[in-house]
Amino acid sequence: MIGLYLQLFWTFFVIGALTIGGGYAMLSLIQDQVVTQHGWLTESAFTDIVGISQMTPGPIGINSATYIGYSVLQEAGASHFMCVLGSLTTTFAVVLPSFIIMMAIVRLYSKLRSNKVFENTMAFLRPAVVGLIGAAAIVLITPANFIDWRSWVLFAAAFIVSMWTKISPILVIIGAGVIGLLIF
Repeated sequence: MIGLYLQLFWTFFVIGALTIGGGYAMLSLIQDQVVTQHGWLTESAFTDIVGISQMTPGPIGINSATYIGYSVLQEAGASHFMCVLGSLTTTFAVVLPSFIIMMAIVRLYSKLRSNKVFENTMAFLRPAVVGLIGAAAIVLITPANFIDWRSWVLFAAAFIVSMWTKISPILVIIGAGVIGLLIF
């Protein structure tokens, strides 16, 4: 059982260390490790976890890590307490690299602020983050959770409203949620 905790810790530590751009950028790495590499969860279970993680308050990457830590230990036959410990392990592991990196950046930022290499590196990373978020969206479009035409229309409408009006994104999300409840 300790070996499983160490695997979970290391897997989510690496995911946290290699992902720039937040939780949605993490999803493709999490899916690769949890479903493909380790086989801890099925594709369908992973999709369910992403859905649950989106509904709960907090960042999706951390919520996913927490839920996956619990689920993997539960599948291994661990007690409720040990499953909660699995959740804590994965959550701590995915957050720890960011904490370490931020502490280092806080110490070095004043020195790097006017450095051209630093500015150019940050400019280079922005499109990479957009690509990782796009990869996460593609990972979630599978035959197991095919999105019907009404979802695409709702997505397109929300996109158009958010791009060409000054309506708050929060109101767009709430409006899309209400419309989604009505049409589904």
